[in-house]
Amino acid sequence: MPLTYGSYLRLGELLELQTPVSDGPEHDEMLFIVIHQVYELWFKEILHELAHLQTLLASNDTSRAQHTFKRILTILKVLVAQIDVLETMTPLEFLSFRHRLETGSGFQSFQFRALEFALGYKRRSAVEHYPEGALGRDMLEDYYRRPTLWDSFLRYLAARGYPVPKSLLERDVTQPVEPSSEFQRILIDIYRNDPTVSEVCERMVDLDEGVQEWRYRHVKMVERTIGTKPGTGGSTGAEYLKTTLFKPAFPDLWAIRTEL
Repeated sequence: MPLTYGSYLRLGELLELQTPVSDGPEHDEMLFIVIHQVYELWFKEILHELAHLQTLLASNDTSRAQHTFKRILTILKVLVAQIDVLETMTPLEFLSFRHRLETGSGFQSFQFRALEFALGYKRRSAVEHYPEGALGRDMLEDYYRRPTLWDSFLRYLAARGYPVPKSLLERDVTQPVEPSSEFQRILIDIYRNDPTVSEVCERMVDLDEGVQEWRYRHVKMVERTIGTKPGTGGSTGAEYLKTTLFKPAFPDLWAIRTEL
């Protein structure tokens, strides 16, 4: 049987995956499901691209790394734009089926946690939130122990002859990225004297800013929809999400701005 559009994309299975749980069902639950399934697909693609980006940095392939940065950044813009679609659903429309979500919550997205880990924002508690055998636990265990994009960036600079401190190159990759004044001096030198590498630095900043922008829009969408109500997964909803704002993944690249 020849390959077709439908068989290649497995459309029969894909289009059966949207299963509302509300009575009726409520009209807007379909939008809610589709948006969040699409988010998870984009998270999968970003993780795929980040792994490729780390490989390119390891091989000192600056040109193709820049291309991959552009793709990831473009996907992040799509993620932000999807919030505009979700915000067409009014608070009352969401409340018509919210109680049927029970303990289900975006807080439980293990792929988004893996994305945070890949960028360097690691917490053991985030892994242990998922019990042994739970969906996503093995993925998070792997990303928790895996070098981050920041570690690949440090090695990329070292391979290009920059004196990246040994303590950074050999750091414990399970720990969050911490700022380094010594490394910031190296970055300042790069910005002043190496246009090619400084462009890579700027794409790292773009990526960091893009994730922060998505977080901010997500918080405002939650506030707009449920106000200060607790989240369905047991979190404090918007109040919890606010604590995640304005925390850069790559603090050194932001700290040097006042010195340039």
